[in-house]
Amino acid sequence: MPGLLLIAPSQKTGSRALFPPLALGVLAALTPDDWDISLVDEAVQPLDLEAILRRGRIDLAGITVMTPLAPRAYELADALRARGVPVVLGGIHPSALPREAARHADAVVVGEAEGVWRQVLADARKRRLGRFYQSRSRPSLEGLSIARRDLFRPGAYLTLATVQTSRGCPFSCDFCSVTRFFGRTYRCRPVADVVREIETLGQKIIFFVDDNIFGAPGRARELFQRLIPLRLTWVGQSSINIARNPELLRLAARSGCRGLFVGLESLISDNLRDMGKSLLNRVTDYREAISRIQDHGIGVEGAFIFGFDKDDPDIFTRTVEFAKRVRLAAAQFGILTPFPGTPLRDRLEREKRITVRDWGRYTISNVVYRPVRLSAEALQGGFEWAYRAFYSYPSILGRLLPQALRFGSALPFFLRLNLHFREIAVAGRRGPGLGVGGSSDGFGLNPT
Repeated sequence: MPGLLLIAPSQKTGSRALFPPLALGVLAALTPDDWDISLVDEAVQPLDLEAILRRGRIDLAGITVMTPLAPRAYELADALRARGVPVVLGGIHPSALPREAARHADAVVVGEAEGVWRQVLADARKRRLGRFYQSRSRPSLEGLSIARRDLFRPGAYLTLATVQTSRGCPFSCDFCSVTRFFGRTYRCRPVADVVREIETLGQKIIFFVDDNIFGAPGRARELFQRLIPLRLTWVGQSSINIARNPELLRLAARSGCRGLFVGLESLISDNLRDMGKSLLNRVTDYREAISRIQDHGIGVEGAFIFGFDKDDPDIFTRTVEFAKRVRLAAAQFGILTPFPGTPLRDRLEREKRITVRDWGRYTISNVVYRPVRLSAEALQGGFEWAYRAFYSYPSILGRLLPQALRFGSALPFFLRLNLHFREIAVAGRRGPGLGVGGSSDGFGLNPT
């Protein structure tokens, strides 16, 4: 029986993480039954290559690669190839820079993997891997394989109940790699397939990992109506414009929505215009929009980015004070990061403002370019201060306690999330995984 080793690399290993690498679980589900599959997530367990190789033959290793984890992924790939194990790399980073990735791999999957994965496996069996694999068209999500959650380490995650219902985003923010990877499209799984997967989980708290679960309002309406009888509690990601659709917002709440990760990005309108988000996000509407969402018993985790060209030294204080005032259930702060393949990257390259080319620093928590109105030191310090200030104990209690009745069964999740961020802030640790949302990850399959 041929052996397949699937790896999610990490810069550091702990005993617990928020969510599992869903993409690798889907890849395993796409793999024929006659393959012996091992899956290692370095975020929750150390990888011992020698022990794995002693246990049995590995005919192929597949590694999923996000940009900040590229150095670690390449290190693992080089080590495996040195031991005679063929390696295929995939995910958002190799798809943006396939020739770079190919220097460390026998094969690279560019884009979404469903249309090519079985061919990769067939070629690996024949020991005739091609250099690059890419589907001619974006795959249909009908009949999408359900992730092999049995391969994830038990007890290592906040939950295994993460579900994807769609791919892509209809918007095109210049800093985001989602549009480049999935296209400026919005493809949906059949609602019946989504419900069927949820029913297999046996869980009542679900986390939808779509980049924007409200991206197609008609389809969102159908999904929420089908969720109501399931009596779930769920958390997802959305754009702020959900607040402008009262009927859909009410339906989301009825279906069990108790938390939304929302990209607010900036409190400066000129920044929103520059990033291509001014028609969607209107700063003057933020407070009322957040209040409307909260009035339906839905907590808001706001995402903010520091370091836009119009940001000044006051932006950190203004943002934290605003986030406290509107009682965000949680917040993710990030430093503007020019990921490969994005319009932002292209612009900063033209302006010769990129100062760091070590992908390991591209964690949204390090300054890797030259800001305009801030020094790099002020931007780094302000970002770190924002986390400490927002996740102080008085801030956590002042935001969550007044909304405890609204949150209901989701309150423990928001409390754990706040304490998770507080631990990061107090320890001064910086790295991938600062939020529950963000850019898509995965082996050309899913955000995680």
